[in-house]
Amino acid sequence: MLKGFFNVPVPVNEPILGYAPGSKERELLKAALAEGRSKVTDIPMYIGDKEVFTDEKINITPPHDHQHVLATFSRGSKTHVQQAIDAALAAKANWENLAWEQRAAIFLKAADLIAGPYRYKLNAATMLGQSKNAFQAEIDSACELIDFLRFNVSYMTEIYKQQPPVSPRGSWNRVEQRPLEGFVFALTPFNFTAIAGNLPSCVAMMGNVVVWKPADTQIYAASLIMQIFKEAGLPDGVINLVYVKGPDAGDVIFSHPDFAGIHFTGSTGVFQDIWNTIGSNIHKYKTYPRIVGETGGKDFILVHGSADAEVSSTAILRGSFEYQGQKCSAASRVYIAKSKWPQIKEYLLRDLATLKMGPTEDFTNFINAVIDEKSFDKLAKYIDEAKKAKGVEIIAGGNYDKSKGYFIEPTVLVVDDPKYTTMCEELFGPVLTVYVYDDKDFDKTLEIIDTTSIYALTGAVIAKDRYAIDKATHALRNAAGNFYINDKCTGAVVGQQPFGGARGSGTNDKAGSMINLLRWVSPRTIKETFDPPKDYTYPFLAKD
Repeated sequence: MLKGFFNVPVPVNEPILGYAPGSKERELLKAALAEGRSKVTDIPMYIGDKEVFTDEKINITPPHDHQHVLATFSRGSKTHVQQAIDAALAAKANWENLAWEQRAAIFLKAADLIAGPYRYKLNAATMLGQSKNAFQAEIDSACELIDFLRFNVSYMTEIYKQQPPVSPRGSWNRVEQRPLEGFVFALTPFNFTAIAGNLPSCVAMMGNVVVWKPADTQIYAASLIMQIFKEAGLPDGVINLVYVKGPDAGDVIFSHPDFAGIHFTGSTGVFQDIWNTIGSNIHKYKTYPRIVGETGGKDFILVHGSADAEVSSTAILRGSFEYQGQKCSAASRVYIAKSKWPQIKEYLLRDLATLKMGPTEDFTNFINAVIDEKSFDKLAKYIDEAKKAKGVEIIAGGNYDKSKGYFIEPTVLVVDDPKYTTMCEELFGPVLTVYVYDDKDFDKTLEIIDTTSIYALTGAVIAKDRYAIDKATHALRNAAGNFYINDKCTGAVVGQQPFGGARGSGTNDKAGSMINLLRWVSPRTIKETFDPPKDYTYPFLAKD
């Protein structure tokens, strides 16, 4: 076997393509969309070396065109979960003993496959299956996933390079990073293809084996990610992809003695239930499982009296309504100084009036559909309640229609009460709530922001006054794990702003950084003594 200390390619953030009219990338993406709509694919589970189909078929339809069937997937059972665990554990020895540079090469190749031949197919799958427009798909399923794969390889090498600084003469101290003892469960959400690809792959990169369950509403793109990993050379059984109901997965996985950890993105309630289950079953496991999760958010933008009104309006619109507000980081509560509100309101209403809503295949649509009927009905209920509530004014939107797709208009509420329901609860949709505060109450507003929500994921302050920026940055230090100054509160970039929050928003293990990868290894320190002592006595024992 070849030996050497290898330098991996220096990661650089993947350039974002613009998809402007007449561009080659626009033509290729439109062709991929047409191809995706032209057929109905039967999607299997991937367990060990098998593609597994079942008799229970579930339709996959575009959220913006729910009568059109894109694909079917095979619903799995508890038996398939057990088979996936068995396949993972069977693959574990060979995978963890494979030289790290060989593991690195697989995921670097996967990144190049996504950047090249699969870029438009994966973007199209995200646009069709998750109702993302071309730009939102590009920054997600192409650029962010490529960045995760390339930067994580670099972080892996940094982790392996970390060694004790001192070895006294006659001995050698060193550290090795072992994979976890057992298998890891990756539970991934619908809203980001990049997250769906990163959660299992960064765990596997560190030598672990994985059982991966994506959200049903993300399976269309998840299955393509799995195909890319396999084409890149990922051995059978290292990552096993199953489409089972959550309780079926939990019953098997959280009772298994070899359960070693969970990598999760999803709702706070589900994560807390999982944590509780793990705690109840802790005596069953061979080791204490790693619990890593990024959950909900009730993200804020604070506009100071010194802010630029047009900058504020743009940040609010983009932060609230890109991908229909279905981002963990999306702005859903905004606090605006009274002196700035008239001008910001004018800009905001002006721009909202120009937004088009419709299917992703029409590139002129800024707004597309929310993910499914359950989400649509929940959001419609909040809007209906706001229409009847005292002290609430709907200044934009407020309409919805699910006859063709699950369309909710970008909706802006203005409330008298900063603790009104939609200022506190996570909605996960294109509904923004604005509270206008007196300029003199800036300090009081900081306290309101900090105490209104259980979450602490993202937030932003927009101001020109540096003293105000400094005060907000300190006062809100625990209110957001990703904090933005004079920008929207979305758009974290791998390698630039590692992502994650605390409080009810998760364990803050920062996807897109070395911090996250450290959770998937178990270090062992080794001391080797070259000339060990042969006499037990020490000098102090000698007589005077």
